[in-house]
Amino acid sequence: MDMEARAHSEHPEALRLWLRLLTCTQIVEKQVRSQLRERFDTTLPRFDLMAQLERAPDGLKMNELSRRMMVTGGNVTGITDQLVSEGLVDRVDVEGDRRAYRVRLTPKGRKLFHEMARQHESWIVDAFAGLNDKDIATLHKLLGKVKDHAQARTEAAV
Repeated sequence: MDMEARAHSEHPEALRLWLRLLTCTQIVEKQVRSQLRERFDTTLPRFDLMAQLERAPDGLKMNELSRRMMVTGGNVTGITDQLVSEGLVDRVDVEGDRRAYRVRLTPKGRKLFHEMARQHESWIVDAFAGLNDKDIATLHKLLGKVKDHAQARTEAAV
């Protein structure tokens, strides 16, 4: 039973919407995880790490990679070690800092990531296939309002 199914009718609409968002996210994420495993024998965290590196052609320091992925350094180290052993990423010394290094995609890793990213996009498009372009634009706009409000509250609390 998903979270949404457990919501009682006396819950406010905002809570029901929150549960619907979480349920949709979980369903789509489960599908993406399954497709990544079946098609590429990889995991979503590995895909996410490679996506971060794709956005930073010069590579990223480990602490920056952890921050961007919102996970601990230990998680990033384990994934990075696997990807290095497969020749998908490499470590490059940071000039002027003997203790630090950058992680970057290798040409092999970049090629694989591009293949995965194309498939990933098609899976996401398929997840929204039940909506027309107007519905998608409206939902995007409304969720943008939610995001802006939540960010403003978070920033005000800091």
